[in-house]
Amino acid sequence: MWMQGDVEASKEHHVPLSLAGKKGRGGFRATMFVYGLVALDNMGFVANMVSLVLYFMGVMHFDIPTSANTLTNLMGSTFLLTVLGGFISDAYLNRLHTVLLFGFLEIVALVLITIQAHAKKMHPPACGKESCVEGGIEFMLYFSLSLLALGTGGVRGALPALGADQFNEKDPEEAKALASYFNWMTLSTVVGAVVGVTGIVNLSMFHGWWKGFLVSTVGTFIGFVILVSGKPFYHLRQPGDSPLLRIAQVFSLAIRNRRLPMPKAEELYEISDKETIAYDEKLEHTEQFRFLDKAAILPEGMQPAPWKVCSVTQVEEVKILTRMLPILGSTIIMNTCLAQLQTFSVQQGNDMYRKIGKHDFPAPSVPVIPLVFMVILIPAYEFFFVPFARKLTGHPAGITQLQRVGVGLVLSAVSMAVAGIVEVKRRDQALKGHLISLFWISFQYGIFGIADMFTLVGLLDFFYKEAPSRMKSLSTSFTWLSLSFGYFLSTIFVNLINAVTKRITPSRQGWLHGQLLDENNLNLFYWFLAILSCLNFLLYLYSASWYRYKPDDSDSTNKPKAKDSDEGLFLAKEKSTSESSEAKTDKAEESARENATKRNEEESTLEMVTRNSADDARAKAPTSEQTNETE
Repeated sequence: MWMQGDVEASKEHHVPLSLAGKKGRGGFRATMFVYGLVALDNMGFVANMVSLVLYFMGVMHFDIPTSANTLTNLMGSTFLLTVLGGFISDAYLNRLHTVLLFGFLEIVALVLITIQAHAKKMHPPACGKESCVEGGIEFMLYFSLSLLALGTGGVRGALPALGADQFNEKDPEEAKALASYFNWMTLSTVVGAVVGVTGIVNLSMFHGWWKGFLVSTVGTFIGFVILVSGKPFYHLRQPGDSPLLRIAQVFSLAIRNRRLPMPKAEELYEISDKETIAYDEKLEHTEQFRFLDKAAILPEGMQPAPWKVCSVTQVEEVKILTRMLPILGSTIIMNTCLAQLQTFSVQQGNDMYRKIGKHDFPAPSVPVIPLVFMVILIPAYEFFFVPFARKLTGHPAGITQLQRVGVGLVLSAVSMAVAGIVEVKRRDQALKGHLISLFWISFQYGIFGIADMFTLVGLLDFFYKEAPSRMKSLSTSFTWLSLSFGYFLSTIFVNLINAVTKRITPSRQGWLHGQLLDENNLNLFYWFLAILSCLNFLLYLYSASWYRYKPDDSDSTNKPKAKDSDEGLFLAKEKSTSESSEAKTDKAEESARENATKRNEEESTLEMVTRNSADDARAKAPTSEQTNETE
């Protein structure tokens, strides 16, 4: 019964966005507490993400490939476990309790990492092998890293959806605010990351790793305190049926009924209007993946029951998730590129000239350059680009989520190409005995930072808005799932490239081997990823054009119904001037009808008030008979 109060809160109506800051629950007032946790948590998370590769090399004495693979495996596991957090918050706990549960595990893991970094007895001696950790040291290291992946992943699986729940996406005004929410959440991440890659990284590298981990732990703890303090202002949605169970029911029944003839759409079983209120959503039938429609066939004489028949709405939920998979798959390569900026690019920077005057600038702090640009670009995007693009396209967010992701994919390919060019210059000068400035690698970081701004926000917005109401957290975690697969794919590529190039190069050495970058061919690996990114973009163009948006009640003129849409990527473009004029005319007529309705309601209210006042006056006034009796 410990959830009862929060479940009751989920039944309340959304307060209009204009009033949310003044009273009630939801709106930007509620998301301020989410932004606080996002900033403080990412302060430590991003700092560790860009510097742990040096911790593994300098303290745990891993070689270059093992350090890189250990970090990418950690990051891959972290983002893979976001699915667990999303699943639990959809099916068992509300989002706030899910975040707090996994947040506790994250803090415990950070405490253990801090203790090991501080205790010299928990550091292995150098051995010249791929890895020098063993025994209790090995157990402590990998247990704490595994717990960190579980806690951090679970938090990220539920937290974005917790903030997004504070807006009613069926309301046009709040639908626009929802896109802004993801922009401001990204800005909070960036602000926290700026502090992390400057302050915490400097503290770790020049004053002791344990001190940096300690600050990360304290900052994360304060962030969760801030999140809890906002509880009175949150809309907390009640968990529903297990989304994985609903998916399994659809596929099981579709396979069981595979030999039955395909019925017409109107003959399929659907929930009643009364049940629709309970489910909070009723989805229209679409023509894609017709084989799944057989799960909605109700045999004659059989009563509807789970595992006997699925509703059209339940089948459409599975169709939506299935349509999302190609989009998810075509963003994996970009996140493989991101993994290189947190591993090999940091090692690049460590072998470059890092002095600014008398100050030694740590290589993991280089990402502060694109992060500062993003602090400027995100508000500029929100306040200038979105209103301008909205006038041209009529889309609430200016451009569609898939168009935004596409821009990021192009820039990620450019980033890898530039990284390869910079590495050629760095290695050639290093072999001549000269070190080039660390800030040469700011180009690849800067380009990819802008790419990440477009893609990350676009994916979060896309997976949340398009998801069925019962699967918001699970669907949002697809963004992190793409990151997870990207990190794991990075590990596979490093091992595969080394294995293949050892056999075909004259030196019998892989492109990425040993302890010295100057003896490697990192530039070729970067260009390999750039070419792969270009091919992947072609796949994305096809997948995004094939995608069909879910019908949107809040803005039906901007998003065609699913069964009528066949161009998900180019949806924001107006097909013709005449259609644009018709849309504007319809919008004007609708606005006029709304204004007329409001005036009628106001006149009716005024008439009622006047009538009631007259009745009260007559009731209070003495009648003629009462006057005569008094006389």
